[in-house]
Amino acid sequence: MSELLRVGDKSPRVAEVRTILMGLGLMHGDDAELKPQQSRQFSDKDTLFDEELAGAIRAFQQSRGILADGIIGDKLLRILREASYRLGNRVLIFQPGNVMVGDDVVQLQTQLQELGFYAHRVDGQYSEATYNAVKNYQLNYGLNEDGIAGPDTVRALGLLGRRIKGGSRQAISEREQVRKAGPKLAGKRVVIDPHLGGSNKGQMVQGKFGQISEEEILWDLATRIEGRMIAAGMEAILSRPRLADPSTKQRAEIANAFGADLLITLQCDSYPNDKASGAATFYFGSDIGATSLTGEMLSGYIQREVVARTGLVNCGNHARTWEILRMTKMPTIELVCGYLTNPVDVSILTDPLKRDAIAEAVVVAVKRLYLLENDDQPTGTFKFTELLAAEGQ
Repeated sequence: MSELLRVGDKSPRVAEVRTILMGLGLMHGDDAELKPQQSRQFSDKDTLFDEELAGAIRAFQQSRGILADGIIGDKLLRILREASYRLGNRVLIFQPGNVMVGDDVVQLQTQLQELGFYAHRVDGQYSEATYNAVKNYQLNYGLNEDGIAGPDTVRALGLLGRRIKGGSRQAISEREQVRKAGPKLAGKRVVIDPHLGGSNKGQMVQGKFGQISEEEILWDLATRIEGRMIAAGMEAILSRPRLADPSTKQRAEIANAFGADLLITLQCDSYPNDKASGAATFYFGSDIGATSLTGEMLSGYIQREVVARTGLVNCGNHARTWEILRMTKMPTIELVCGYLTNPVDVSILTDPLKRDAIAEAVVVAVKRLYLLENDDQPTGTFKFTELLAAEGQ
């Protein structure tokens, strides 16, 4: 399906979405309506996209940290189908190159984490780490050690999981990794990821010194951040050559291959009118799974430092499950620097001195992350020259 479905449209896909949302408890329906799609006939009413369905879709989108536009598209259908799985509904198998994804995997990872077998991000992907956690659990509890979450493993896990809680190591592990890394920036490896590249220039805006593209703004900002990080002794890596424009999945794989400590991706935004404005940051997290605590902390630092140094409206830091946040192994932050449809934001983003301020804000925020409890500098006052002096001590 390539077309987008909106209120007033009719399609069997509308009925499928309605059925899934009823199964998730986001819409009312009787037992007959909750039968699998292949086992029932849909009426015209089922296939009609009405306002009630749009409201339920927006509620689901908000709960999953995705744009709440109330529109049915390929991406929404995929996420809804993944959300419809419950642990035990299907056999979970590790398949390199074709990873199984769904809420049933979230449930499995959460239970394994509570039991102390899974210390990674709860991301809903039956990855090699999840496979190994299942094998470890099976080995310890006398089950067939095949790494397959089938009926026997799920049943045993469910019986034990009801009695044992609070064993999650993720938060402690993330905090300890930051602590062990120490307060110095020297040696830290950070991938800087401008959102656009190659022939994809994004929007064109009129700046202080003439026309400038979104791609130029992002790459200029990325190189300013890179320069400051290198000056501080860090290993700063641009996610790919400027002439390349890989997909989000490919950019995540590139960052993972570098074994980076952090990934910072840079983006601008737009809106149908010029009312929307401001900067926002995003980190991995959702209502159904774990949150990257390091990502949340760093996004908060970046958000506050950028706002304090630029005057951009503070749109806050938020948990999301976007691909670039979910598919990376390291804490990842997406910084949306402003709206290129807002004249005030454009005046800030096209000013080289303001881009300098944003770059300084990002590097200072990273430093504050590693300072932990030794961070006593008020927001917006820690200068880059002071940071360099502190690194030289």
